[in-house]
Amino acid sequence: MTETSDDRNINQLSAQDAQFLYIQSATNLTHVMAVYIYDPSTAPGGKVRFKDIIEHMRKRMAVSPMFKRKLYRLPMDIDHPYWVEDEHFDLEAHISHSRLPEPGDWRQFCIQVARHHSKPLDMNRPLWDMYVVEGLDNIPGYAKGSYAILTRIHHSTIDGVSGAHFFAAISDKDNKGTPAIPLPKGEPEASSLPTATEILNRAVNSTVTSPVKLAQALMKFAPAMLSSAQKNITSRSDEKTSGVPETRFNGPVTPHKMFDAVTFDLNELKKMRLKVADATINDVVLAICSGALRLYLTKHKELPAESLVAVAPVNARSRSGEESQPGNNISAMTIKIWSDIADPIDRLEAIRDTTRDTKAAKSGLSARIMTDLTKHIPGVTMAGVARILTDERFAPKMSNLMVSNVPGPQIPLFMNGAKLTHQYGLAPLAHGMGLFIATPSYNGTISFSIISDRKIMPDIEFFRECLQKSFEELRNTKPKKGAKAAKPLKPKAKKAAESGDAGIMYRRVSKTRRTPKPGKAK
Repeated sequence: MTETSDDRNINQLSAQDAQFLYIQSATNLTHVMAVYIYDPSTAPGGKVRFKDIIEHMRKRMAVSPMFKRKLYRLPMDIDHPYWVEDEHFDLEAHISHSRLPEPGDWRQFCIQVARHHSKPLDMNRPLWDMYVVEGLDNIPGYAKGSYAILTRIHHSTIDGVSGAHFFAAISDKDNKGTPAIPLPKGEPEASSLPTATEILNRAVNSTVTSPVKLAQALMKFAPAMLSSAQKNITSRSDEKTSGVPETRFNGPVTPHKMFDAVTFDLNELKKMRLKVADATINDVVLAICSGALRLYLTKHKELPAESLVAVAPVNARSRSGEESQPGNNISAMTIKIWSDIADPIDRLEAIRDTTRDTKAAKSGLSARIMTDLTKHIPGVTMAGVARILTDERFAPKMSNLMVSNVPGPQIPLFMNGAKLTHQYGLAPLAHGMGLFIATPSYNGTISFSIISDRKIMPDIEFFRECLQKSFEELRNTKPKKGAKAAKPLKPKAKKAAESGDAGIMYRRVSKTRRTPKPGKAK
């Protein structure tokens, strides 16, 4: 939240932003990390120096206030923290670099990425950093001389949508340095710290008025919640089983994370969704993940009879333009991914039906309820509950994994003249949810980024192979005879589909039901 008092710009974290601080622990770090691979052959002179990257970021400091502000936490978390300017900000302290050890192959790169993701950010300064990694010449698919930029940002600062906007703002649309999106004019307004009296008054007011506001919010959503509950009871009565099966992914996590990834042609996924009427790109993503999990758990003789359940983020930003604002505005919904179905087409059909029903019944409601209710919980209460729920003894089993997709730009992007060729995403894990699959798309490709724990998935390379095999199975399986063909798209929906906007993960919550976003085959 932002308030102006005596010409001061006071920024206090929202409840949703603050909860990412409260749930952080030594084993549950709550930052996100993006990995960008650049080909310097398109840069002037065919080379990008480390100091060039620093100077580029120095020129883009105005794109977001998050660069120079740090946290001011209150004793015992009696209220949510504030953002204040870091009077000792030093850009070069936030950007570092190194080279891969020999042989500098894909395995070494994945180890380096996982190790960096496993380290905590310095919580006493602005909550971001960049790590430049050189020496990637022995990685198949990367141009000679390529380098990586690993960008970490704390989740209290940014969500998927605002993170995508942030990256676009520091990127160029050509190798001449033309900004990819219009840049803000002038420096962002500095954040000021309220006085001790103002802090105390805010904390007292939050604690006293929160129960009333929480009750009012519950009353407002009561009819919709009752209707949703009745629908869930009715639908579950028709199912043989329900709930979340126990898997290796529901165990406690350690500080040691694992990373791997595989990249596919986005057009291939667009062809796959045409095999099932009204399926979306996101349905295909879930079907590939489900097939891979089925292969992986079958190999380990651990496949449960019930379907695995995934949780997917939902973008709750209500209007265009909000993506430029730092912070979080997200909710989540659970989705049965039908890992108990062997046939790839049957699995995709079941996922199509489930996501369609889930989107219609839950997405808008759950996002509005979560956003409206959590902001009325006092900081000290939220902090205490968060610490209990993140303890491995009490962590609830809400799902088996998380699958997230933030559609990226479908045009080439550059930085310092170097062309972006690949991108991956890493996110936090939690006790009871030790697998995260992020699927960012970019310039006609989609990357399946795997984040897990060393004890939970020590053979992460095998799971990557399972993703590849699941992709091939769905691609090679023919639709059943007499299957209904996919409906033709209207121009606007067609454009959205071709951009890779998959719809269900981080979709905007709206009263108007959107047209599914299938893709166009080559």
